[in-house]
Amino acid sequence: MTRRLAALAFLLVLAGCATAPRGGPGEAPPAAPVVPGSRYEAEAGRDPASIATMRAAPAPATPELEAGKTQAGDHGRLIARGYVRIGTGYFPDTRGDAQAMRDEAIRQGQSVGADRVQLYAPAADAPVRDWIATYYVRLQLPFGATFRDLGGEERATLGTDGGVALGAVIGGTPASRANLMAGDIVLKCDGKPVTDRAGFQAMLKARAGHPVTLTIVRNGETLQRVVRLGAIAAGTRE
Repeated sequence: MTRRLAALAFLLVLAGCATAPRGGPGEAPPAAPVVPGSRYEAEAGRDPASIATMRAAPAPATPELEAGKTQAGDHGRLIARGYVRIGTGYFPDTRGDAQAMRDEAIRQGQSVGADRVQLYAPAADAPVRDWIATYYVRLQLPFGATFRDLGGEERATLGTDGGVALGAVIGGTPASRANLMAGDIVLKCDGKPVTDRAGFQAMLKARAGHPVTLTIVRNGETLQRVVRLGAIAAGTRE
């Protein structure tokens, strides 16, 4: 009899654990099941270690999720607000369960330390039924703009052998505060010619934490812009 009572008590304890509500106040929600066939692709240079040392604030327990409109439009809007895309997730919709897709997007966002998630449902006529999630973090960037080498035609037009063209300018960064704009051509840094993308990156790294004067060309006009560069955390790159 004693053994039977002990066994019954043990079963009742198990039943209580199975039916008890999960996730009390202030606790992170339980992780959603992994969607079979899902994958995550990180942006170049946005590995977890670099993100952790460059983020503007600690990662939230649960990232903010928003239903996306268009990836290009949302990306431009979030860049202007100081967010940087760190990666993209793809989730095959095999069950037609929208809530499962949202749960999985949040779970993936938690695992990569995202501040916010933009989630895109597949179009009704899409040949591939994948939900797409883009992940963003607000980072402290020492410069705050992407840049690329000039093409041969661009160099010929400007009459230069070097220089870089600015791409996206992140809101709230030194580049943004210096009123730099996408499409600006950077020819000099503190009076020294900018040779190419690698050379400009080295110049910025060498002057991190200090102001630099950039000579730029915008719509055919040569301008000077002072950029007060932020410091670079050890072991990171912009």
